[in-house]
Amino acid sequence: MAIVIDGKAISRKIRAELKEEALRLKEEKGIVPGLAVILVGEDPASQVYVRHKENACAEAGFLSRTIRLPAATTEQALLKLLQSLNDDRQIHGILVQLPLPGHISVDAVTEAIDPRKDVDGFHPFNVGRLFSGNPWHKACTPAGIMELLDRSAIGIEGKEAVIVGRSNIVGKPLALMLLARHATVTICHTRTRNLAEATRRAELLFAAAGKPEMIRADMIRDGAVVIDVGINRLADGRLVGDVAFAECAAKAAYITPVPGGVGVMTIAMLLKNTLQAARFSYRPV
Repeated sequence: MAIVIDGKAISRKIRAELKEEALRLKEEKGIVPGLAVILVGEDPASQVYVRHKENACAEAGFLSRTIRLPAATTEQALLKLLQSLNDDRQIHGILVQLPLPGHISVDAVTEAIDPRKDVDGFHPFNVGRLFSGNPWHKACTPAGIMELLDRSAIGIEGKEAVIVGRSNIVGKPLALMLLARHATVTICHTRTRNLAEATRRAELLFAAAGKPEMIRADMIRDGAVVIDVGINRLADGRLVGDVAFAECAAKAAYITPVPGGVGVMTIAMLLKNTLQAARFSYRPV
């Protein structure tokens, strides 16, 4: 039976560490890490997530500023707001909650954020630094996955890693982080032939396709580490991941649950990026 990786416990530990570091930064430099979150529209899931970020900031002793805008906000108005936050010395991290209304370009908004304040790690500057092996802000969910592995004493170097999913938010940056740690990486996607053959090779298997319980026990090797990045709500209201948890747990060595695995790590990494931005706010990139 697999060891269940407790993301909640690991996240709590990281957030406690960040709280101590933020207090030291305030005492030594007079700097309080500041995070601005912009929410455009009334998406219910986004509102819940933003509240979680507000609570996490308060708990860690960060300055939190949430800006709620109507769905009809123009792209120009949003870009003007971002410029003002770029210039605001109290704000070290800026996050624009996705999804955005269809009339606003996600690319334009992402590129308008100062890369030093891009705590989501999505700006092309930060993506390029990750690609070149000299990262600044790392995408939060993949960074959280790496923390789960490290804090569970799961080795990465030399391992065969398979990622199911190639999104810019998870799959691609995760592949780069694993490569930097000397894993051999395969990325699978909707056009991958014989998916199960690829996943059965994985010593480290990452499911990030957004399809409920698509990874079954016959798709994993005995003793694999299975990291479930998916979160899907079924018709009956249950939350499940991209992995059929019960049957895969009987075969894997380690596995993450949903909820309580990868998802809770994302906000912890957001705080970590914000603290980093605050710590180096008086230095050039």
